[in-house]
Amino acid sequence: MRRHRRPNTQDAELDITSFMNLMIVLVPVLLLSLVFSQVRILNLQLPVLTEEEQAQDEQEPKILELVITPSRLTLNYPAGMALKQFDITETGYDFAALSVYLQDLKLTFQQQGIEKNDIVLLLDPAIDYQTIVSAMDTVRSFKAVVAANLVDAELFPMVSLGDAPAVSDSESQTTIGQPIGAKQ
Repeated sequence: MRRHRRPNTQDAELDITSFMNLMIVLVPVLLLSLVFSQVRILNLQLPVLTEEEQAQDEQEPKILELVITPSRLTLNYPAGMALKQFDITETGYDFAALSVYLQDLKLTFQQQGIEKNDIVLLLDPAIDYQTIVSAMDTVRSFKAVVAANLVDAELFPMVSLGDAPAVSDSESQTTIGQPIGAKQ
């Protein structure tokens, strides 16, 4: 009989060095590429009136309002008096033109010695959330270059929200400077 020799087999060691190197590089790269949910918080401040301010408001309330409807943006000052209208374009609301007009308005207020830093957004129920946030960002600040740096310059940082007045189709065509709903 023949003897069968077993081949001399040694246990092979697993070389996982290259795999470990791959994991050391891959895991941090994958973790850094994850997009975590980002939450932005917009602070709303409700106006608090002292007795002195209430007495002034009873005499002549001058509130800056931005009425947002599905068809246009209307800027009122004082409340109810249409100052400027921005019709909707094919790309949506014209927030850039609104920002430029608000910058001019803020400068005019400063030249007249009026310290105005609050605005009321009056919203139609059909307005979506993104439009509200964009409007709030537009009325709060604008980008300005100061000493070769791009900074956020303040417009009207104290934003309040409210419901837009119900306006019929015949009243929606207002003349600038006339009260909303006034007969022409």
